Amino acid sequence: MRTFSALTCLALLLTGCEQLGIEDPAKAAAAAAAAKEAEGKAIGGACRQTGRTLEECYSLNPKAQKAAVFAGWRDMDGYMRENKIETLTPQSGRVADSRPAESADKPAAKAEGH
Repeated sequence: MRTFSALTCLALLLTGCEQLGIEDPAKAAAAAAAAKEAEGKAIGGACRQTGRTLEECYSLNPKAQKAAVFAGWRDMDGYMRENKIETLTPQSGRVADSRPAESADKPAAKAEGH
């Protein structure tokens, strides 16, 4: 009888761990994975809305999950086509420069030659 009482008390104490602020590692890992996937989808959707290609999006966000970025990009593409929404132009923040590095120097070379 004493063993049963001890096991019952132990079970009750362990069920209250979440109330004490002790996280379940499995739940914490699942929440982190879900957050990372949601972030990737948001990144992909934002890239599509601003007219960036998937390759640009991947290179600007190397830590994001590629599958989640693609899913967000694809979902936003379908939404924009359905609702006839035009692509936005980024107003601030990092903007991918699609020009090669040497093309930025060409205007200076022309100025020197003339």
